[in-house]
Amino acid sequence: MRSFITFEGIEGSGKTTQIQLLSVRLDRGGIEHILTREPGGTEVGNQIRRLLLDPANRDLSPLAELLLYQAARAQHLARIILPALAEEKLVLCDRYKDATRAYQGRGRYLPEDLVEQLNRFDLLALEPDLTLLFDLEPAAALARAQRRERTSSRDQNRFEQETLEFHGRVREAYLDLAKSYPRRIRVVDAAGSVDEVHQRTLALIGGAFPSLGLK
Repeated sequence: MRSFITFEGIEGSGKTTQIQLLSVRLDRGGIEHILTREPGGTEVGNQIRRLLLDPANRDLSPLAELLLYQAARAQHLARIILPALAEEKLVLCDRYKDATRAYQGRGRYLPEDLVEQLNRFDLLALEPDLTLLFDLEPAAALARAQRRERTSSRDQNRFEQETLEFHGRVREAYLDLAKSYPRRIRVVDAAGSVDEVHQRTLALIGGAFPSLGLK
């Protein structure tokens, strides 16, 4: 099944948990797929990820941040996503181009036309078939992220240390994107228990791709 599905949302929205749960469900159903993430997915991408998320790099300029994300994406597309789609595989990706539009565009105040010019570059032009946007109030999402950090050894990343105002801008950008691309981007209410959100996720993906048998 050749399809490209992306999961998006602000920090603490639960998108990573949900994409992992979907992957487990697909495995149980014997449905071959690729689970990947941005930035990352490749060794080069993972090195860039560490640089981008390291709180020690707070002085990284918005433009440098944008170009690093695009560099990681170019490698990701060339080595993972496009080869998998060429083999008619289902690809699930935790964050993709909408994150760049929301975080580096609206969040960092970079010109929208600059972000889109890079996004439309031939080797970066691929858009998802379906995007699930996990929507949650920023205060609730960040509180959830902080609870997660207290129960694990993981420290806050550079974006989790941003202000509530920053995350509010990112959320607004995501919701505006959902209005601009209503056929591709479906908003998932991310409030409630993990299982409640999982059921909403399965319903949306099952409706879009009946052959997956998720309903």
